[in-house]
Amino acid sequence: MQLDKIVAYHKALADPTRIKILILLAEGELNGQVLAEKLFVTPATITHHAAKLRAASLIHERREKNTIYFSLNHYFINAYGTATANIIYKNANQLPEGEDHPMEDHNQKLKQSVISNFFTAAGRLQHIPAQLKKKLIVLEHMIGGLEPGRSYTEKEINEFIKQYHDDFATIRREFIMHQFMSRENGIYTMNPLEMWMKWETLK
Repeated sequence: MQLDKIVAYHKALADPTRIKILILLAEGELNGQVLAEKLFVTPATITHHAAKLRAASLIHERREKNTIYFSLNHYFINAYGTATANIIYKNANQLPEGEDHPMEDHNQKLKQSVISNFFTAAGRLQHIPAQLKKKLIVLEHMIGGLEPGRSYTEKEINEFIKQYHDDFATIRREFIMHQFMSRENGIYTMNPLEMWMKWETLK
């Protein structure tokens, strides 16, 4: 998950009223008027804060006639929380500066080698690797061009993949199979980095 997305998440939480809104919504869906009454603020204030939370993908909105109902986006609340902890602690076990990192160096060289061998200078994928480890490296490289937190239609994903390779159907399935993306009701979203199948752990 990109650092700027994590920062946007924490900016959205950097207000007591927004935190209180999320706490109330943890009990279930509520409309703006009810939230305003519970928090002793105006409906306009709720609208303002809800826009911030929605922009950070922390809540959903549902309109019923003239009333807007809000609910938590549980997936992204959990994903951003986990991603924050992981990005803070991911280097905690690094060796002291100046010491060798043989496995990291090996993985980086392997990654660059696979990308060089399977992609043309123009960035096109020549063919899908048969070996799982190399395939995951290729998929990881490709999916880096998508925007975390954004929802994509199947057509948009197909067009994105066709920039790299014509067999968009196979690669789209590989994204799902190896946990790079999730699909629900025809909508695709990138999973948090922590969910991706890790090629580094394969022999």
